Amino acid sequence: MSIVHLQDLSDQSLRSAGSLKWALDGPEVIPAWIAEMDFALADPVQQAVGDYAARGVFGYADPYGAIAVPHALAGFAQRQWGHTIDPHRTLLVGDVMEAMALTLRWVAPPGPVIIPSPVYPPFFVLARSLERDIRAVPLIREISSPGEETMATEATGVHEPRLTLDLAAIEDQARVGARTLMLCQPHNPVGRCYTRAELVALREVIEPLGVHVISDEIHAPLTLPGVEFVPYAAVASPEAAVTTLMSGTKAFSMPGLRCAQLISNRAADNDTLSALHPVLNHSMTTLGQHATVAAYTSGDAWLEEVRVRIAANHEQFRLALSDLAPQVCIERPEATYLSWLDVSDVSSPDPVQAALEHGVRVDSQGLGYGAGSADRIRVNLATSPDRVAQIARRLGAAWA
Repeated sequence: MSIVHLQDLSDQSLRSAGSLKWALDGPEVIPAWIAEMDFALADPVQQAVGDYAARGVFGYADPYGAIAVPHALAGFAQRQWGHTIDPHRTLLVGDVMEAMALTLRWVAPPGPVIIPSPVYPPFFVLARSLERDIRAVPLIREISSPGEETMATEATGVHEPRLTLDLAAIEDQARVGARTLMLCQPHNPVGRCYTRAELVALREVIEPLGVHVISDEIHAPLTLPGVEFVPYAAVASPEAAVTTLMSGTKAFSMPGLRCAQLISNRAADNDTLSALHPVLNHSMTTLGQHATVAAYTSGDAWLEEVRVRIAANHEQFRLALSDLAPQVCIERPEATYLSWLDVSDVSSPDPVQAALEHGVRVDSQGLGYGAGSADRIRVNLATSPDRVAQIARRLGAAWA
Protein backbone atom coordinates (compact mmCIF):
# COMPACT_ATOMS: atom_id res chain seq x y z
CA MET A 1 0.00 0.00 0.00
CA SER A 2 1.41 3.40 -0.94
CA ILE A 3 2.40 5.91 1.73
CA VAL A 4 0.21 8.97 2.16
CA HIS A 5 0.48 11.84 4.60
CA LEU A 6 -2.67 12.73 6.48
CA GLN A 7 -3.08 16.50 6.44
CA ASP A 8 -4.48 18.28 9.47
CA LEU A 9 -6.48 21.35 8.51
CA SER A 10 -5.88 24.58 10.41
CA ASP A 11 -8.44 26.17 12.70
CA GLN A 12 -8.78 29.02 10.22
CA SER A 13 -9.45 26.68 7.30
CA LEU A 14 -12.03 24.72 9.24
CA ARG A 15 -13.87 27.77 10.54
CA SER A 16 -13.91 29.54 7.19
CA ALA A 17 -15.42 26.49 5.49
CA GLY A 18 -18.65 27.04 7.42
CA SER A 19 -19.33 23.41 8.33
CA LEU A 20 -21.48 22.76 11.39
CA LYS A 21 -18.79 21.38 13.67
CA TRP A 22 -16.78 24.61 13.65
CA ALA A 23 -19.64 27.08 13.19
CA LEU A 24 -21.11 27.36 16.68
CA ASP A 25 -18.28 28.91 18.67
CA GLY A 26 -15.46 31.41 18.49
CA PRO A 27 -11.72 30.70 18.31
CA GLU A 28 -11.49 30.14 22.06
CA VAL A 29 -13.42 26.84 21.77
CA ILE A 30 -12.24 23.53 20.28
CA PRO A 31 -15.24 21.66 18.82
CA ALA A 32 -15.20 17.98 19.80
CA TRP A 33 -18.85 17.11 19.35
CA ILE A 34 -20.51 16.32 16.00
CA ALA A 35 -18.99 13.46 13.98
CA GLU A 36 -16.91 15.32 11.41
CA MET A 37 -13.15 14.90 10.91
CA ASP A 38 -10.61 17.71 10.80
CA PHE A 39 -8.50 16.18 8.04
CA ALA A 40 -8.11 17.30 4.44
CA LEU A 41 -9.82 15.10 1.88
CA ALA A 42 -8.00 12.12 0.42
CA ASP A 43 -6.26 13.22 -2.78
CA PRO A 44 -8.37 10.93 -5.04
CA VAL A 45 -11.56 12.36 -3.58
CA GLN A 46 -10.32 15.95 -3.87
CA GLN A 47 -9.37 15.27 -7.49
CA ALA A 48 -12.76 13.76 -8.29
CA VAL A 49 -14.61 16.69 -6.72
CA GLY A 50 -12.44 19.21 -8.57
CA ASP A 51 -12.82 17.43 -11.90
CA TYR A 52 -16.59 17.29 -11.55
CA ALA A 53 -16.88 20.93 -10.47
CA ALA A 54 -14.81 21.98 -13.49
CA ARG A 55 -17.56 20.68 -15.79
CA GLY A 56 -19.89 23.41 -14.55
CA VAL A 57 -22.93 21.11 -14.51
CA PHE A 58 -24.85 20.55 -11.26
CA GLY A 59 -28.08 18.90 -12.32
CA TYR A 60 -30.23 16.34 -10.57
CA ALA A 61 -28.55 13.04 -9.74
CA ASP A 62 -29.50 9.97 -11.77
CA PRO A 63 -30.00 7.15 -9.23
CA TYR A 64 -30.70 4.63 -11.99
CA GLY A 65 -27.63 5.23 -14.15
CA ALA A 66 -25.07 5.48 -11.36
CA ILE A 67 -24.13 1.78 -11.22
CA ALA A 68 -20.49 2.84 -10.62
CA VAL A 69 -21.18 3.44 -6.92
CA PRO A 70 -22.58 -0.02 -6.14
CA HIS A 71 -19.71 -1.68 -8.00
CA ALA A 72 -17.18 0.52 -6.23
CA LEU A 73 -18.74 -0.40 -2.86
CA ALA A 74 -18.65 -4.09 -3.77
CA GLY A 75 -14.94 -3.88 -4.55
CA PHE A 76 -14.23 -1.94 -1.36
CA ALA A 77 -16.14 -4.44 0.80
CA GLN A 78 -14.31 -7.37 -0.77
CA ARG A 79 -10.87 -5.80 -0.20
CA GLN A 80 -11.54 -4.49 3.28
CA TRP A 81 -13.63 -7.25 4.83
CA GLY A 82 -13.74 -10.17 2.40
CA HIS A 83 -17.48 -9.54 2.14
CA THR A 84 -19.54 -9.94 -1.03
CA ILE A 85 -22.12 -7.27 -1.85
CA ASP A 86 -24.48 -7.62 -4.80
CA PRO A 87 -24.39 -4.32 -6.73
CA HIS A 88 -27.80 -5.11 -8.18
CA ARG A 89 -29.33 -5.10 -4.69
CA THR A 90 -27.70 -1.79 -3.78
CA LEU A 91 -29.82 1.35 -3.86
CA LEU A 92 -28.42 4.88 -3.69
CA VAL A 93 -29.93 7.25 -1.12
CA GLY A 94 -29.05 10.65 0.30
CA ASP A 95 -27.68 9.50 3.64
CA VAL A 96 -27.86 6.58 6.03
CA MET A 97 -30.69 8.02 8.12
CA GLU A 98 -32.81 8.53 5.01
CA ALA A 99 -32.07 4.93 4.11
CA MET A 100 -33.21 3.83 7.57
CA ALA A 101 -36.44 5.80 7.20
CA LEU A 102 -37.14 4.26 3.79
CA THR A 103 -36.55 0.78 5.19
CA LEU A 104 -38.77 1.32 8.22
CA ARG A 105 -41.57 2.77 6.12
CA TRP A 106 -41.60 0.44 3.12
CA VAL A 107 -40.11 -2.99 3.90
CA ALA A 108 -39.71 -3.51 7.64
CA PRO A 109 -42.67 -5.27 9.31
CA PRO A 110 -45.19 -3.07 11.11
CA GLY A 111 -45.15 -2.89 14.87
CA PRO A 112 -42.61 -2.17 17.59
CA VAL A 113 -38.89 -1.79 16.90
CA ILE A 114 -36.07 -3.02 19.11
CA ILE A 115 -33.26 -0.51 19.67
CA PRO A 116 -30.22 -1.57 21.71
CA SER A 117 -29.11 1.49 23.62
CA PRO A 118 -27.39 3.82 24.20
CA VAL A 119 -27.20 4.54 20.49
CA TYR A 120 -26.98 7.33 17.91
CA PRO A 121 -29.97 9.59 18.76
CA PRO A 122 -31.57 9.70 15.25
CA PHE A 123 -32.49 6.02 15.66
CA PHE A 124 -35.08 7.12 18.22
CA VAL A 125 -36.07 10.24 16.28
CA LEU A 126 -36.82 8.27 13.12
CA ALA A 127 -38.74 5.53 14.89
CA ARG A 128 -40.92 8.07 16.68
CA SER A 129 -41.49 10.10 13.51
CA LEU A 130 -42.87 6.98 11.84
CA GLU A 131 -45.05 6.27 14.88
CA ARG A 132 -43.19 3.09 15.79
CA ASP A 133 -43.35 1.86 19.37
CA ILE A 134 -39.78 1.73 20.64
CA ARG A 135 -38.57 -1.22 22.69
CA ALA A 136 -35.22 0.00 24.04
CA VAL A 137 -32.94 -2.80 25.21
CA PRO A 138 -29.92 -1.56 27.20
CA LEU A 139 -26.53 -3.00 26.35
CA ILE A 140 -25.05 -5.19 29.07
CA ARG A 141 -21.50 -5.56 30.30
CA GLU A 142 -20.09 -9.00 29.78
CA ILE A 143 -16.66 -10.58 29.79
CA SER A 144 -15.96 -12.22 26.43
CA SER A 145 -14.35 -15.60 26.09
CA PRO A 146 -10.61 -15.66 25.27
CA GLY A 147 -11.26 -16.78 21.70
CA GLU A 148 -13.68 -13.93 21.07
CA GLU A 149 -11.57 -11.15 22.57
CA THR A 150 -8.22 -11.90 20.93
CA MET A 151 -8.55 -9.52 17.99
CA ALA A 152 -9.79 -6.59 20.04
CA THR A 153 -7.30 -7.20 22.85
CA GLU A 154 -4.33 -7.13 20.49
CA ALA A 155 -5.52 -3.86 18.97
CA THR A 156 -6.79 -1.97 22.00
CA GLY A 157 -5.65 -3.72 25.15
CA VAL A 158 -9.23 -4.55 26.11
CA HIS A 159 -9.28 -6.97 29.05
CA GLU A 160 -12.05 -5.53 31.21
CA PRO A 161 -15.71 -6.37 30.67
CA ARG A 162 -17.17 -4.77 27.56
CA LEU A 163 -20.64 -3.77 26.47
CA THR A 164 -22.56 -6.22 24.33
CA LEU A 165 -26.08 -7.05 23.18
CA ASP A 166 -28.60 -8.40 25.68
CA LEU A 167 -29.80 -11.35 23.62
CA ALA A 168 -32.30 -12.54 26.21
CA ALA A 169 -34.01 -9.15 26.34
CA ILE A 170 -34.00 -8.87 22.55
CA GLU A 171 -35.63 -12.28 22.29
CA ASP A 172 -38.21 -11.33 24.89
CA GLN A 173 -39.22 -8.26 22.89
CA ALA A 174 -39.38 -10.24 19.65
CA ARG A 175 -41.63 -12.84 21.25
CA VAL A 176 -44.13 -10.17 22.30
CA GLY A 177 -44.43 -8.58 18.87
CA ALA A 178 -41.34 -6.56 17.93
CA ARG A 179 -40.35 -7.53 14.39
CA THR A 180 -37.60 -5.00 13.58
CA LEU A 181 -34.16 -4.61 15.15
CA MET A 182 -32.19 -1.41 14.55
CA LEU A 183 -28.53 -2.40 14.92
CA CYS A 184 -25.48 -0.12 15.00
CA GLN A 185 -22.34 -2.01 13.89
CA PRO A 186 -19.72 -0.72 14.70
CA HIS A 187 -21.45 0.99 17.54
CA ASN A 188 -21.87 4.73 17.93
CA PRO A 189 -21.25 5.96 20.62
CA VAL A 190 -19.65 3.16 22.68
CA GLY A 191 -17.11 2.10 20.03
CA ARG A 192 -17.86 -1.63 20.05
CA CYS A 193 -17.36 -3.75 16.94
CA TYR A 194 -19.39 -6.88 17.52
CA THR A 195 -17.54 -10.12 16.86
CA ARG A 196 -18.65 -12.81 14.46
CA ALA A 197 -19.61 -14.98 17.44
CA GLU A 198 -21.79 -12.21 18.89
CA LEU A 199 -23.54 -11.65 15.56
CA VAL A 200 -24.10 -15.37 15.01
CA ALA A 201 -25.63 -15.60 18.48
CA LEU A 202 -27.91 -12.68 17.58
CA ARG A 203 -28.90 -14.39 14.34
CA GLU A 204 -29.82 -17.57 16.19
CA VAL A 205 -32.16 -15.60 18.41
CA ILE A 206 -33.94 -13.38 15.89
CA GLU A 207 -34.10 -15.22 12.57
CA PRO A 208 -36.50 -17.91 13.82
CA LEU A 209 -38.80 -15.14 15.04
CA GLY A 210 -38.86 -13.32 11.70
CA VAL A 211 -37.16 -10.14 12.89
CA HIS A 212 -36.00 -7.73 10.17
CA VAL A 213 -32.52 -6.36 10.95
CA ILE A 214 -31.62 -2.85 9.82
CA SER A 215 -27.87 -2.59 10.33
CA ASP A 216 -26.29 0.87 10.25
CA GLU A 217 -22.68 0.16 9.25
CA ILE A 218 -21.51 3.66 8.35
CA HIS A 219 -18.54 3.39 10.73
CA ALA A 220 -17.40 0.03 9.33
CA PRO A 221 -14.25 1.41 7.65
CA LEU A 222 -13.15 2.99 10.96
CA THR A 223 -12.22 -0.07 13.00
CA LEU A 224 -8.97 0.34 14.89
CA PRO A 225 -5.98 -1.50 13.41
CA GLY A 226 -6.19 -5.21 14.18
CA VAL A 227 -9.95 -5.22 14.85
CA GLU A 228 -12.08 -7.29 12.48
CA PHE A 229 -15.31 -5.84 11.18
CA VAL A 230 -18.02 -8.38 10.36
CA PRO A 231 -21.10 -7.12 8.50
CA TYR A 232 -24.30 -8.52 9.96
CA ALA A 233 -25.32 -9.69 6.48
CA ALA A 234 -22.20 -11.88 6.40
CA VAL A 235 -23.64 -14.13 9.12
CA ALA A 236 -27.31 -13.91 8.08
CA SER A 237 -29.00 -16.72 6.18
CA PRO A 238 -29.51 -16.28 2.42
CA GLU A 239 -32.61 -14.16 1.79
CA ALA A 240 -33.00 -13.38 5.50
CA ALA A 241 -34.70 -10.09 6.30
CA VAL A 242 -31.63 -7.84 6.47
CA THR A 243 -31.06 -4.30 5.26
CA THR A 244 -27.53 -2.90 5.46
CA LEU A 245 -26.86 0.83 5.41
CA MET A 246 -23.44 2.12 4.36
CA SER A 247 -21.74 5.33 3.25
CA GLY A 248 -18.25 6.64 2.69
CA THR A 249 -19.07 10.00 4.25
CA LYS A 250 -17.86 9.30 7.82
CA ALA A 251 -14.72 7.39 6.93
CA PHE A 252 -13.65 9.75 4.14
CA SER A 253 -14.60 13.03 5.85
CA MET A 254 -17.26 14.21 3.38
CA PRO A 255 -20.66 14.31 5.12
CA GLY A 256 -21.75 17.18 2.91
CA LEU A 257 -21.40 15.05 -0.24
CA ARG A 258 -24.62 13.12 0.00
CA CYS A 259 -24.49 9.56 -1.27
CA ALA A 260 -25.27 6.54 0.91
CA GLN A 261 -26.01 2.94 -0.02
CA LEU A 262 -28.87 0.69 1.04
CA ILE A 263 -28.19 -3.02 0.47
CA SER A 264 -31.12 -5.46 0.58
CA ASN A 265 -30.43 -9.07 1.45
CA ARG A 266 -33.79 -10.06 0.00
CA ALA A 267 -34.56 -9.54 -3.67
CA ALA A 268 -38.17 -8.64 -2.85
CA ASP A 269 -37.06 -5.78 -0.57
CA ASN A 270 -34.79 -4.41 -3.26
CA ASP A 271 -37.61 -4.60 -5.80
CA THR A 272 -39.96 -2.72 -3.47
CA LEU A 273 -37.51 0.06 -2.72
CA SER A 274 -36.26 0.39 -6.29
CA ALA A 275 -39.84 0.80 -7.53
CA LEU A 276 -40.55 3.82 -5.30
CA HIS A 277 -41.31 7.07 -7.08
CA PRO A 278 -38.13 9.20 -7.34
CA VAL A 279 -39.68 11.95 -5.24
CA LEU A 280 -39.46 9.57 -2.27
CA ASN A 281 -35.73 9.05 -2.72
CA HIS A 282 -33.97 11.82 -4.60
CA SER A 283 -31.56 13.60 -2.25
CA MET A 284 -28.31 11.90 -3.26
CA THR A 285 -26.05 14.14 -5.35
CA THR A 286 -24.06 13.48 -8.50
CA LEU A 287 -21.05 15.14 -6.86
CA GLY A 288 -21.44 12.76 -3.92
CA GLN A 289 -21.54 9.80 -6.28
CA HIS A 290 -18.28 10.81 -7.96
CA ALA A 291 -16.60 11.42 -4.61
CA THR A 292 -17.84 8.07 -3.29
CA VAL A 293 -16.51 6.15 -6.29
CA ALA A 294 -13.11 7.80 -5.84
CA ALA A 295 -13.07 7.01 -2.11
CA TYR A 296 -14.08 3.37 -2.52
CA THR A 297 -11.76 2.66 -5.43
CA SER A 298 -8.66 4.74 -4.58
CA GLY A 299 -8.88 5.75 -0.92
CA ASP A 300 -7.55 2.65 0.86
CA ALA A 301 -4.09 4.07 1.67
CA TRP A 302 -5.53 7.33 3.02
CA LEU A 303 -8.07 5.40 5.09
CA GLU A 304 -5.33 3.27 6.64
CA GLU A 305 -3.55 6.46 7.75
CA VAL A 306 -6.79 7.68 9.31
CA ARG A 307 -7.24 4.45 11.26
CA VAL A 308 -3.67 4.60 12.58
CA ARG A 309 -4.12 8.25 13.58
CA ILE A 310 -7.44 7.57 15.32
CA ALA A 311 -5.95 4.71 17.33
CA ALA A 312 -3.07 6.94 18.42
CA ASN A 313 -5.45 9.75 19.34
CA HIS A 314 -7.57 7.41 21.47
CA GLU A 315 -4.50 6.23 23.37
CA GLN A 316 -3.12 9.76 23.77
CA PHE A 317 -6.46 11.00 25.08
CA ARG A 318 -6.94 8.07 27.46
CA LEU A 319 -3.49 8.41 29.00
CA ALA A 320 -3.73 12.19 29.35
CA LEU A 321 -7.19 12.18 30.90
CA SER A 322 -6.29 9.35 33.29
CA ASP A 323 -3.68 11.71 34.78
CA LEU A 324 -5.72 14.91 34.62
CA ALA A 325 -9.18 13.56 35.59
CA PRO A 326 -8.74 10.01 36.92
CA GLN A 327 -12.35 9.93 38.12
CA VAL A 328 -13.51 9.84 34.47
CA CYS A 329 -13.90 6.36 33.00
CA ILE A 330 -13.43 5.90 29.26
CA GLU A 331 -14.95 3.04 27.27
CA ARG A 332 -12.15 1.26 25.42
CA PRO A 333 -12.89 1.65 21.70
CA GLU A 334 -12.63 -0.95 18.96
CA ALA A 335 -13.88 1.36 16.21
CA THR A 336 -14.85 4.95 15.38
CA TYR A 337 -13.13 8.18 16.36
CA LEU A 338 -15.65 8.78 19.15
CA SER A 339 -14.77 8.42 22.83
CA TRP A 340 -17.54 7.55 25.31
CA LEU A 341 -16.87 8.93 28.80
CA ASP A 342 -18.48 8.18 32.16
CA VAL A 343 -18.51 11.47 34.08
CA SER A 344 -20.74 10.32 36.94
CA ASP A 345 -17.95 10.96 39.47
CA VAL A 346 -17.17 14.46 38.22
CA SER A 347 -17.95 17.03 40.91
CA SER A 348 -19.32 19.63 38.50
CA PRO A 349 -23.13 19.67 38.40
CA ASP A 350 -22.99 20.26 34.62
CA PRO A 351 -19.87 18.66 33.08
CA VAL A 352 -20.87 19.73 29.56
CA GLN A 353 -21.19 23.39 30.51
CA ALA A 354 -17.97 23.19 32.52
CA ALA A 355 -16.21 21.81 29.47
CA LEU A 356 -17.55 24.63 27.30
CA GLU A 357 -16.45 27.24 29.85
CA HIS A 358 -12.95 25.74 29.63
CA GLY A 359 -12.94 25.85 25.84
CA VAL A 360 -14.21 22.47 24.60
CA ARG A 361 -17.63 21.74 23.08
CA VAL A 362 -18.63 18.11 23.65
CA ASP A 363 -21.89 16.30 23.04
CA SER A 364 -24.58 17.19 25.55
CA GLN A 365 -24.71 14.89 28.52
CA GLY A 366 -26.87 11.90 27.61
CA LEU A 367 -28.56 13.87 24.82
CA GLY A 368 -31.00 11.50 23.17
CA TYR A 369 -28.79 8.40 23.37
CA GLY A 370 -31.34 6.50 25.43
CA ALA A 371 -30.97 4.04 28.27
CA GLY A 372 -27.43 3.73 29.53
CA SER A 373 -26.41 7.27 28.59
CA ALA A 374 -26.96 9.07 31.89
CA ASP A 375 -23.76 10.82 32.97
CA ARG A 376 -22.09 9.93 29.67
CA ILE A 377 -20.40 12.30 27.25
CA ARG A 378 -19.22 11.69 23.68
CA VAL A 379 -15.97 13.29 22.54
CA ASN A 380 -14.82 13.44 18.91
CA LEU A 381 -11.08 12.68 18.52
CA ALA A 382 -10.78 12.88 14.72
CA THR A 383 -8.40 15.79 14.81
CA SER A 384 -4.74 16.69 15.22
CA PRO A 385 -2.60 15.35 18.09
CA ASP A 386 -2.13 18.94 19.28
CA ARG A 387 -5.89 19.47 19.55
CA VAL A 388 -6.27 16.11 21.33
CA ALA A 389 -3.73 17.28 23.91
CA GLN A 390 -5.55 20.59 24.33
CA ILE A 391 -8.92 18.85 24.65
CA ALA A 392 -7.57 16.58 27.38
CA ARG A 393 -5.96 19.47 29.28
CA ARG A 394 -9.08 21.60 29.12
CA LEU A 395 -11.40 18.78 30.14
CA GLY A 396 -9.04 17.88 32.97
CA ALA A 397 -9.20 21.47 34.23
CA ALA A 398 -12.98 21.58 33.81
CA TRP A 399 -13.60 18.37 35.73
CA ALA A 400 -10.82 18.50 38.33
